[in-house]
Formats: sequence, C-alpha cells, structure tokens
Amino acid sequence: MISSSPDKITQTEKICNQHNFESYPAVNASTNPSIATQSRKADHIRICLEEDVQFHQTTNGLERYRFTHCCLPELDRNEIDISTTFLGKRVGAPLLISSMTGGTEQAGIINYRLAEVAQHYKLAMGVGSQRVAVEKPQLADTFAVRKCAPDVLLFANLGAVQLNYDYGLDQCLRIIDILEADALILHLNPLQESIQTRGDTNFKGLLDKIYQVCQKLPVPVIAKEVGNGISAAMAEKLIAAGVTAIDVAGAGGTSWAKVEGERASNPLQRRLGTTFADWGLPTAECIRSIRAAKSDIPLIASGGLRNGLDVAMAIALGADLAGLAMPFLQAAAESGSALHNLAEVLVAEITTVLFCTGNSTLNDLKHSGTLEQRQ
Repeated sequence: MISSSPDKITQTEKICNQHNFESYPAVNASTNPSIATQSRKADHIRICLEEDVQFHQTTNGLERYRFTHCCLPELDRNEIDISTTFLGKRVGAPLLISSMTGGTEQAGIINYRLAEVAQHYKLAMGVGSQRVAVEKPQLADTFAVRKCAPDVLLFANLGAVQLNYDYGLDQCLRIIDILEADALILHLNPLQESIQTRGDTNFKGLLDKIYQVCQKLPVPVIAKEVGNGISAAMAEKLIAAGVTAIDVAGAGGTSWAKVEGERASNPLQRRLGTTFADWGLPTAECIRSIRAAKSDIPLIASGGLRNGLDVAMAIALGADLAGLAMPFLQAAAESGSALHNLAEVLVAEITTVLFCTGNSTLNDLKHSGTLEQRQ
C-alpha cells in the first residue's frame, strides 16, 4: 500500500518550497521566438484553467465499459498492491503526471509541486515541452525537478516536429540532461501546430529523423500525441522507427484545437479551432487497437482520464500506465496540499476497483475479464 499524505512538510517539499522563481524574466509577447514560446506557455496555463477547452461531442470512450462487481472478493483490502514497473523502474501506482508545463514562474512553481507529490507517492512524471529551455537556458530550472523527485520515473519532452527546425541529437541530450530524465517524450501534434499562431507545420520526413534520434539516445523514447490519439497503424510505424513506448493521448479530454483557437491572432485560426474542437481518436479505442496489434509494447493511456476508475478501466483495456493532466494541473495551481489530496483519492479509487472486482494486483485486473462493454 502507498503511504498516506504527510502530516508535516517533508524534507523534499522543503527543498521545493525554497526555490525562488521571482528573478526569472517576465513573460511579454513578442515576435522574438524565445519570448513568443514563453508567452505561449503562460497562455496555455491560463486558458486551460480558466476557459472551457474540453472535448464536448467526442468522449474518451470509457463510458462504453463497466466492471463486473464482485460481492465477495475474498481479499484483505489493505493487502492490495497497485504498484507496477514501467521501463524497468518501479512506480507506486499506475499513474503518470502527464506533461504539462514549464518555462515561466508559475509553471516552475507548478512543476516543483508536482514533483514533490510524485516523489511522495512514487508516481511517474513528465514535464511540458522543453523547447523554451533550449531557447532560453536561464529558464531550464523551471523544469529541473530532479532535486525534488530523486527516485521517480521522469520524462523529458520535446515536440518531434522540432527535428525539422534545426533541432537534433544535441538538443535532445541537453533536455534529458536538464531533467536527469529516464526517458524522452517526442510529442506529435500536427493539429495543434496547424491552429497555433506561427505553428511549425513541416512534418515531412520526421519518421526517419525519429529513427536517427532513437538509435543514438542513451534513454528510451516515448511517442506521445497531445490529445488527438495514435492509431495502431501509426504506432507500428513509430515502433519500427525505434520508439520504446507509446502514449496514446487520445481524444476526450483537453482539446488543444480549442486552446490554440482561444489564443488565435486571426479569425481563420479561431475558425479552425472551432471546426476541429472534437477531432481525434477516443482514448479507449487507441488502447484496444494498439494492444491488439502489439501485445508487448509499453503503453500509456491518457486523454480525458479524470479519476481512478478511469485509470483502472484503461489498465484493464491493456495500458501499463495512465496519464492525467488537467486534474493535476488544477490541484497544483491551488496548493501542495490539494495535490496530496488528489493523489490520495486516485490511489483509493484504483484500490477500490481492484477490491470490488476481486483482484489483488494490476496484473490480475488486466487478465481478469471483469471489464465488459455495456449493452
């Protein structure tokens, strides 16, 4: 079992709380690429927290399933084990704090709070795109959370499309080093870039460049969408290119078409944001199709997961980890204690699913056949 929320501030939290971001440069929109990137990071946090940017018509697909209740589980709930191993590292629960932010004062505070709770519960964690840290090295510390999370599974992050914009092995190594990361996420976001102001839309020849990076990096590479899903066919191509794991990041949660539409600088971009607000493959569909095609690929489910029941469903469908972003972002923007409360609830919800389906481990749940499609 995972230990409960601390009654007093831990030593790790003290280290996090001592960090001072006040000397970091203010964010002002500009045509300067590095300042524009930093400004975009600030906009993303504000819009996600303040505006309605969730999918409305497209769901994550999990509502089509339900667990078979077991009225007599023959288990001691206190002995249920929800820990697992991913990319060779043990995590206390099948939870990934999904990639969100970095590069601004507020983002740095959020990342340090997330890292502290990840360390306490031994959760996996990813950071937002570190492109801004390459462009402005003085902002690298807003991502450098290893001091707060010495034991967690930690993922660096870069947009794959940057490999077509003068980025290569050196930049990938730099962001891995900033984070002391266990793996590198290369995120794929053609729809977001299409709607984003001055978006990077040259995706031509990227698969070969991903292959070259995968061959030379000292850590595994994870391919991740940002909320529109990865099909089984695309997953197979990415795996053939050397990608070690897939994060489906399916439709049903935050719509980055909507987010970019909210900050669009002209009517055309705003229209695109509205038209494609519900575009994408539902998360559940992505999990099932990829797992059917590749039974052994390490698989992360994200996209519209909001509670521990969603997490358990994703695991039962075939995922190995489940990533949540919006719930963690909302709690982190509030306080460290709100984050601990959220982690406690998620752990309790996952444990309850196992107990009430008669399963003592996540592996048992995966092979129990207790998740069925609704009639």
